[in-house]
Amino acid sequence: MLKNIPKRLSPDLVKTLMEMGHGDEILLADANYPALANNKRVLRTDGIMIPELLSDILQLMPLDTYSDYQAALMAVIPGDTNVPNGRPPVWDQYEAAIKTAFPNYQLKTIERQAFYEYSHSCFAIVQTGETALYGNLILRKGVVI
Repeated sequence: MLKNIPKRLSPDLVKTLMEMGHGDEILLADANYPALANNKRVLRTDGIMIPELLSDILQLMPLDTYSDYQAALMAVIPGDTNVPNGRPPVWDQYEAAIKTAFPNYQLKTIERQAFYEYSHSCFAIVQTGETALYGNLILRKGVVI
């Protein structure tokens, strides 16, 4: 055991976060995301929702201040009637967690098919238990100072 490591973060996930370098990205994927089809390095956190996992990760990992964005979301498909007002409610939870750790953050959205393609270049994908639509979130690692 170690002190100050959030209990929801598995040893494999902590190791992965430590192995990432400046500018590397990690995808926190919802339960429906085709993780294994899009990346060779997949970790599972079944039963853990992304807002809680995100808060835990941000205790350990800084976001990239040298980039024009710190996180990326999968864009809502135009006209998707399953998403009220065209904005998934879970995004508000993500933004609140990020803002707490990184007040001057910038988010970008990536079109759905481009997001799948983009995830091939992520350092790792963490398959979560998140069931919210458009619940996928990419984080860009910053520099530890």
